Amino acid sequence: MEIESILLKQRDFFKTQQTKGIAFRKMYLEKLKSLIISNENKLYEAINKDFGKSKFDTFTTELSFILNDINYYLKNLKSFSKPKKVRTNLVNQLGSSKIYADPLGCVLVIGAWNYPYQLSLSPIIAAMAAGNCCILKPSEIAENTMKAMATIINENFPPEYLYVYEDGIDETTALLKLRFDKIFFTGSTKVGKIVYKAAAEHLTPVTLELGGKSPAIVTKNANLEIAAKRIVWGKFLNAGQTCVAPDYLLVEETIQEQFLEMLRKYIKEFKYDQDSEQYTRIINLRNFQRLIHLIDKEKIYSGGYFDEEKLYIEPTILNHIDWNDDIMQEEIFGPLLPVISFKNYNAALNSILELEKPLAAYLFTNDSEEKENFTRKLSFGGGCINDTVMHLSNDHLPFGGVGNSGIGNYHGKYGFETFSHPKAVLEKATWGEPDIKYPPYSDKKLSWIKKLL
Repeated sequence: MEIESILLKQRDFFKTQQTKGIAFRKMYLEKLKSLIISNENKLYEAINKDFGKSKFDTFTTELSFILNDINYYLKNLKSFSKPKKVRTNLVNQLGSSKIYADPLGCVLVIGAWNYPYQLSLSPIIAAMAAGNCCILKPSEIAENTMKAMATIINENFPPEYLYVYEDGIDETTALLKLRFDKIFFTGSTKVGKIVYKAAAEHLTPVTLELGGKSPAIVTKNANLEIAAKRIVWGKFLNAGQTCVAPDYLLVEETIQEQFLEMLRKYIKEFKYDQDSEQYTRIINLRNFQRLIHLIDKEKIYSGGYFDEEKLYIEPTILNHIDWNDDIMQEEIFGPLLPVISFKNYNAALNSILELEKPLAAYLFTNDSEEKENFTRKLSFGGGCINDTVMHLSNDHLPFGGVGNSGIGNYHGKYGFETFSHPKAVLEKATWGEPDIKYPPYSDKKLSWIKKLL
């Protein structure tokens, strides 16, 4: 198996200690940045072939994130890598204590198809910054972007340091049988469980970036125009194929009709037409048919049109939905927005608590008590108050799930920490040591130890 040979070479290369050098890490981060910029048009072309994503959306939701990540680590790499001196307790005097950010070794990153550049390369960049050797397995579903990344990286990086592994499900299954020092997976909860089980065979630490049904709540105390505009953008970005998109909408009953009309207005204003460049296609026929089966024609408030040949589904709002409808039983991952009304805000929060913990949650209100109850009562990976999706764009916030929506996090310093081990080192002086910890033991020594603690 070719990939096994490459992994062995990476293990040998990691032992040379070269990847731990700050200059080495910066050199290859700069090289990746240069390659992305020089191959920008090639990357645009590949993703457009996969599911019709425009240059604008590709840059703003993919390449800009990647370039920002590289710039962030180039700026902060020295301080992140510097040993952190911490306090030394009384019992360990005379001594000094430090924490070293130790790279884990050889890591595997398994990317996702919906944002194939960002969700493959952002974890890789964090792993490189932390000083690791990396194998990237992009999703084969977005075949053209997989090939583009493989060509750019494999032709310009030594495989013993960074390598892109192509192929499909069977090859990925074989890949998971190998022993890595870290596995980072982005994708569905179902596949995440398979990855987690495979990693357990080698006690390999895992970060799982999964999904779930992320709610958006709109109360009568919200700025309704802003709420509608931001929900429409966040939901139908990438044709709803976004892990942190609002999956369903909870709207206070007294403003429901007014708010639904605002949603319809912004869908029309944003021009998500069949041939519009700001609206992507569904990735493949399988996902298209799954989504079509979730549309209850009797509950369509707006939209509902689709074209199987072009893999186009019009942004669709479904009204009068209840918790038992088919569309509420799984993550939608497409341009369908079910709406559930509520009379009591706290009862709505309790309904969310009955479900699995989502990757994201959103609240639209200007009421301070409602904000407090939202952040205090609900458990979710991350989210926004009075916006959607944008928490991902803040380097200073961790991104990751909780419970069924994932394990671990990354972005900014959290990505560096995800691919590092905090190695604790205590250095002691070789003079001036009392002998109270050494045999022979006595009641007097015990008494002194109790005082020191």
